[in-house]
Amino acid sequence: MNNLFSKVFLWLAAGLFISFGVAFYVSTNENLVYNIFTKYYIWIIILELVLAFVLSLCITKLSKAMTIVLYIGYSAVTGLTLSSVFLAYELSSIIMIFLVTSIIFALLSVYGYITKKDVSKIGPILFFGLIGIIIVTILNIFVFKSSSFDTWISIISIIIFLGFVVYDINLIKRRMYDIDDDKLAVYGAFQLYLDFVNIFLDLLRLFGESND
Repeated sequence: MNNLFSKVFLWLAAGLFISFGVAFYVSTNENLVYNIFTKYYIWIIILELVLAFVLSLCITKLSKAMTIVLYIGYSAVTGLTLSSVFLAYELSSIIMIFLVTSIIFALLSVYGYITKKDVSKIGPILFFGLIGIIIVTILNIFVFKSSSFDTWISIISIIIFLGFVVYDINLIKRRMYDIDDDKLAVYGAFQLYLDFVNIFLDLLRLFGESND
């Protein structure tokens, strides 16, 4: 099991490195920024969603090589959208929030790994909470347009994804006999990647120093 989780966190680190590397590079190139956010943004979002759905729903049918390709591709595509973070916030603030996220993430990962409690029951609660957050976020963008409401959305979103960290670590433990170790390592990294990035973005919205 320790070997499995070593692979999971190595793949997680690789995915985050790719995403933030791509994001930083794009943010330094005005032509790329212009093309991504004025011409291709909707297509990038669609591609990102397609890759996420394929990884989530077809993991048992994918080969090891295809799983890795899709994960790396997803990390790179996500990096394109994350470039907006480097444009909107101070680099020092991004680094600080990233470190804080890493510490919180590590502590919860340890808890999810060592706990003897059955946390599988919180899965549906977290899922419906996530759906609720998505719906409320869309409503706030187009209807309410409230900055204070947006703050509460970020706070609740952080709580949900903190729960997902514990749940996903536990899920990896429970699925270790259902999927090939190498594929499960990438799949687990992908799930934890989503948790990490969302916690990071919500913390950045709450505490990040903008470039304005």
